Amino acid sequence: MNKTGPVRLASIVMAIALSLLTAGPAMAGDRGPVTNLPLPRFVSLKTSEGNVRRGPSLTHRIDWVFTRRGMPLEVIGEFGHWRRVRDRDGMGGWMHYALLSGARTGLVETDLAPLYARADTASTVAARLEAGVIVSVDSCAVDWCKVRVEGMKGWMVKQTLWGVRADEVFD
Repeated sequence: MNKTGPVRLASIVMAIALSLLTAGPAMAGDRGPVTNLPLPRFVSLKTSEGNVRRGPSLTHRIDWVFTRRGMPLEVIGEFGHWRRVRDRDGMGGWMHYALLSGARTGLVETDLAPLYARADTASTVAARLEAGVIVSVDSCAVDWCKVRVEGMKGWMVKQTLWGVRADEVFD
């Protein structure tokens, strides 16, 4: 009878864990092994400060600290209570799930992007938003997203925002 000793078993477990940690970003249509939610998906930073670690535990080194409450982040992996995230520039790592919110936000990518009164470029421009402004995203249609920012609400062309996919539609 072939017995697997504790050292061999530990090596196998470590190899599996390492493959999970070093795996590339999830492909569209994948599901998270912990939450069964779609991967990749967008979330937002729940707090005004969130440590981003090299691996999924408190023993891993902190590589980044995100400091903008509401910052949209893309979840590309899951491991226990940890989520592998990246920002608009592709920077990121592992964050504890308690620091993240399912509330949808978007980062304005186009300088002086118009906020329209209706989902129509012929409608009144209620405001122009600078690149880098974070907006709350209430819903998205095929080409438009309904957003709120500092007491104002309106519609933005979807392609001016990072934090929603081009093919994503939701209420």
